[in-house]
Amino acid sequence: MTSKSDLWTIRPAQEEDTDVLSDIYLRVRRMTFLWVDPGKFQSEDFAGHTRGERVFVCEDRNGTIAGFMTLWEPDDFIHMLYILPAFQGLGAGKALLAALPEWPSRRYRLKCLVKNTRAIAFYRGLGFTIIGDGSSPEGDYKDMQLGTN
Repeated sequence: MTSKSDLWTIRPAQEEDTDVLSDIYLRVRRMTFLWVDPGKFQSEDFAGHTRGERVFVCEDRNGTIAGFMTLWEPDDFIHMLYILPAFQGLGAGKALLAALPEWPSRRYRLKCLVKNTRAIAFYRGLGFTIIGDGSSPEGDYKDMQLGTN
């Protein structure tokens, strides 16, 4: 599945994207999760953390990878959505989500760290609601679902 707009192309990740996606995952986590020791994040994390997931890549008009999203399909669970800082606020995250099958009518779920207030606001603005709470090694999180009241 490939989706294209005036600004973004969303496509399945390919083997040759792995190094770039691993770098984005490492860089954005270190820049966003300031409350976690940056040494806990490693380049190899991407391969292990995305095993078995469907990975979507977002490219700008020039073919530069702006970010990615991963989906654990059996549970309609959006595991990751990472956008490089230079592309944040420009619609890349929305384009990735809009490329999901049956978006926005399917009840996709995700977890968002409580301290990541910007991301929580982003997801709430797209219609996600908080349906629960949890805790992880990176901190407390909100369990969120699309389309619930």
